[in-house]
Amino acid sequence: MSKPYSAMMRAIAVDNSLPIEKVAVELWLKDLNNPLRWIVRPVLQVIFVMLLHLVWLFKRLPLPAFSAHQLLQKLICWFCIHFVKKEANLLILRHYATESNILNFLIANSDTQHNENLKPVNLYPKTIQDMLGASFVDHDQHLFDTFADLGEWQKLYNPKSHIQWEHWQPINMDEFEVEERRTQFLDFESAHALFMCLFCLLLTKEEYRDAINGFNLDQSIAIRIGQIIGDPSLSNMAYNQYPLYFVGPWNLGQRFLMHGFFTEHLYAELETRRTKSLT
Repeated sequence: MSKPYSAMMRAIAVDNSLPIEKVAVELWLKDLNNPLRWIVRPVLQVIFVMLLHLVWLFKRLPLPAFSAHQLLQKLICWFCIHFVKKEANLLILRHYATESNILNFLIANSDTQHNENLKPVNLYPKTIQDMLGASFVDHDQHLFDTFADLGEWQKLYNPKSHIQWEHWQPINMDEFEVEERRTQFLDFESAHALFMCLFCLLLTKEEYRDAINGFNLDQSIAIRIGQIIGDPSLSNMAYNQYPLYFVGPWNLGQRFLMHGFFTEHLYAELETRRTKSLT
């Protein structure tokens, strides 16, 4: 039986000032309420942040570059299935869907000459096993390819009068299949603390550097979609900003988490507008 929510958690459970789906809030609060999160995570972060910087340094030595994408994804999926709590796994699957929808919205509603070459993002895994074919590397690469293929952004001074939703896939939680196991005990952030070093080791140094700096494109996404729908306040949702400024792995856990919140907030805002357009 889970412990009761604290006063602050009861407050944020009903705070809808920022757009976010109720189910995402419930999953996150359940993840926060995991007692081990406040014991295991701080210890893991201290240990693995130091280890991460050592791996980061090692990967930048003048040695032959190497990567192991399939091994990385197999290890992540195996670990998630056996040791990561169900609510955290559901949040991971939701993140694939929220970001894929956001990129597809951007593709469908951007006026550029390159649009004919763009294909919609189709990373919507429904199970952890599905992530073997929809890897985190693919997830990052679709983001970078979308921006590169869209080309330079043509600033919009007026919102679009007709919004396209043809590639949008609303999230249906009933479609996700995550088995609950007795061995699952890790919360979302603790699991990420364990994954950080593995990612750094099994990606090339350029792939990893790009992956941890891709979060900063959140601001660019918010600016573009804000102009499309006529809501410049969307950029306030982006914690990660200024993509020209490349950083190392310091504070990676927080930046990763805030990227997840950003896609949840933006997805909820767009989904609300989509459903209203149907009435």
